[in-house]
Amino acid sequence: MEAWIILAIAAAAFQTLRFMLQKTLATGTLSAGGATFARFFYSMPFVISLAAGYLVLTDTALPGYSARFWMFALCGGLAQVFATWCVVALFAQRNFAVGITFKKTEVVQTAIVGLVVLGDRISMVGLAAIILGLVGVLILSDTPEMTGRWHRRIVNRAAGLGLLSGALFAVSAVGYRGATLEIASDDALLRALVTLAVVTTSQTVGMAAWLAWRERGQITSVIAARRTAIWMGLTGMCGSLCWFTAFTLQNAAYVFAVGQVEVIFSLVASVLFFGEKITAREGTGIALITLSVMAVGVFL
Repeated sequence: MEAWIILAIAAAAFQTLRFMLQKTLATGTLSAGGATFARFFYSMPFVISLAAGYLVLTDTALPGYSARFWMFALCGGLAQVFATWCVVALFAQRNFAVGITFKKTEVVQTAIVGLVVLGDRISMVGLAAIILGLVGVLILSDTPEMTGRWHRRIVNRAAGLGLLSGALFAVSAVGYRGATLEIASDDALLRALVTLAVVTTSQTVGMAAWLAWRERGQITSVIAARRTAIWMGLTGMCGSLCWFTAFTLQNAAYVFAVGQVEVIFSLVASVLFFGEKITAREGTGIALITLSVMAVGVFL
C-alpha cells in the first residue's frame, strides 16, 4: 500500500477524533468561533516544536520557498478557518455523522469548480457521480419537522453551512498542496511541516485578533477548556500533518477520495459516543454521498 494512502486514512481517523472533541466544546463550553480558535491555538505549540525538532535532528537548514508559497499558504489557511467554523456551527443544527457527510461534498465541489474555472472535463461516469451526490445532499438537507413550501425544507441553514464548508475545504486543500510544492526540498515531511507551521501560526494569530475584537471572553474560555481542548489541538496537528504530507505526494483529489473513510468513522462515533440515531432517510443520504465522492475521486 502506498504511503499517501496510509496517510490519508490516518488523517481521516485523526480528523474524526478532533471533530468529536470540537463538537463537545462547541455544544457546551465555547462558541463556534471559540471552538474553531481552540483547534489552531492548541495545535500551534505542537506544530512549531515538531518542525523545529525535525530541523535539529536531521541537521537541516530551513528550506527556501517562492513568493507564491505565501499566497497559497495564507489563502488555504483562511479558507480552512472559515470551513472549520462552518462545520462547528453545523454541529448545532444536525447530528455528527450528517455534519461530517455534508463536509465531504468537498470532492464533488472540487470537480464542479475545476470544470467551471479551469475547463477540466469530466467523464459521463463522473457526471453521474456528481448527480448522485446532489440527490444525497437534497435528501440530507430536507428537514421533515419544517412545514411549508418545499424550498423551505431544502434551502436551510444546515444545508448552506455544509455545502459552504465543503467548498472552503476544497479551496484550502488546493492551497496547501500548492504551498508545499513551492518549497525547495525533496523531503516531503519537511515541506509539510514548514507549511503547517506557517499556516497554523497565521491562523492562531488571525483568530485571536478576531475574537478579541468580536467575541470578548472566548479566548479566556478557550484557555479554561484546556483539559479537553489540548487533545483537540494534538489530534488536529496529527491529522493536518498527515493531510499535508499526503498532498506533497499525490493529487489532492485522490487523497480526498481515500479520505472518505471518515464518513464511516463518523458513523461509528455518532452512534457509540454521542448516542445519536441515524434515521433511514439520513442513512440513505449518507450512502448516496459516500458513493458519489468515492466515484468522483476515482474518475477525476
